[in-house]
Amino acid sequence: MSEADFSSLRGAMVSNQLRTNKVTDPAVLAAMGSVARERFVGGSQGGVAYRDTIVPLGEGRGLNPPIATGRLLSRAQPRAGEKVLVVGSGTGYAVALLAEMGCVVTALEQSPALIAQAQVATVEGPLAAGWPAGAPYDLIFLDGAVEHVPDAIVDQLAEGGRLVGAIDERGVTRLVIGRRVAGGFGLDFFADVETATLPGFAPAPAFTF
Repeated sequence: MSEADFSSLRGAMVSNQLRTNKVTDPAVLAAMGSVARERFVGGSQGGVAYRDTIVPLGEGRGLNPPIATGRLLSRAQPRAGEKVLVVGSGTGYAVALLAEMGCVVTALEQSPALIAQAQVATVEGPLAAGWPAGAPYDLIFLDGAVEHVPDAIVDQLAEGGRLVGAIDERGVTRLVIGRRVAGGFGLDFFADVETATLPGFAPAPAFTF
């Protein structure tokens, strides 16, 4: 496919997938309309990059559908200059979008194979541990669904900092936003949207007698 073909697909994604599904933030639409999503799925899959579905990346991982990424960015309301941690950055699409919006972004990934494919600079480590070396963050972006949000990640939020991502509830992925205020943290669910799953977030087994 040509650059013109991909540009047309990006335009259709913005008008047909995003604008019609509650993604109206001009900064989010501008970023998603300019960043070449096809770069982040591998050459052989460029033609499916703009479908409203998870695109497999290998290692059991996937690139989130555009609507999931757009809804999360819209609720996160990232601002230029903010420090952002992307957990489970994969090949780096969400990282590139946040950088396009002017954020200072740290990309965290634990899969060496995905890091090798990444189109952005990436640090390597267990996803559930976050990246404390760069904390505190104004925004933590979980680029996929997790079973729970570990305290280790919440602790890396600045006071007033936000976290967005998805929670996997028995196979249903629900988009969430949380904010750290006065030492407390809670999550609000705002949409049921299909997302890829991030590994390593199973909660510790409950102790029983």
